[in-house]
Amino acid sequence: MSFLTIGHRGMMGVEPENTLRSFVRAEHEGLDVIELDLHLSKDGSLVVMHDADVDRTTDGAGPISERTLAELRELDAGRGERIPVFEEVVEAVKAPLQAEIKDVAAAQALAEVMRARDLTGRVEVISFHDEALAAIRTLLPGVRTALVASRYGADVVDRAQAVGATMLSLNIRRLTLELVERAHAAHLKVLGWTVNTHDQLRLARGLGLDGVVTDLPEIRRAVRFTA
Repeated sequence: MSFLTIGHRGMMGVEPENTLRSFVRAEHEGLDVIELDLHLSKDGSLVVMHDADVDRTTDGAGPISERTLAELRELDAGRGERIPVFEEVVEAVKAPLQAEIKDVAAAQALAEVMRARDLTGRVEVISFHDEALAAIRTLLPGVRTALVASRYGADVVDRAQAVGATMLSLNIRRLTLELVERAHAAHLKVLGWTVNTHDQLRLARGLGLDGVVTDLPEIRRAVRFTA
């Protein structure tokens, strides 16, 4: 497998995060995979947003779960962009996707959409929550999953194996060569996030990572110089 570059929430370093504009930009810049985040709206839609509330990234306030999709659509998500739903992202770009489920409740809805649209080959499901990954694998056998972690120890490899994940996506500031080697010995691929500088990219290469998550298009362009 070649060294992967994953566009974080699209291309959030240069576009409003988790918007169609951001995802299209990531694809245009040649990112190998596009990462996005999912929550459920009050009426059960798969809303693409990182936070549980709309305060930080829109001109609104309050939890996503307390608004219907129609109400969420009224908000400005940056530069006039509207909050998308997962199905719109699938149609807007052709690149492979990493869909991060923020809570177990979203697993059911995501599984239904992926099954109906035959997306198991294109979409990898990722989460910080072990139980969410276990749930999606039960609902959608054969789905590829990755465990995400920020504060973690050596047991993160065991956790990934326990829920059937094939990849780890880890905070690069805590990564060690020993952990990467342990993960690879367990046949797990390892991504580092968030890699936004050339020094961080060189570190990722030195650690033998399988790819990086980045906010910036220049990291994608720099990859060929750090092989």
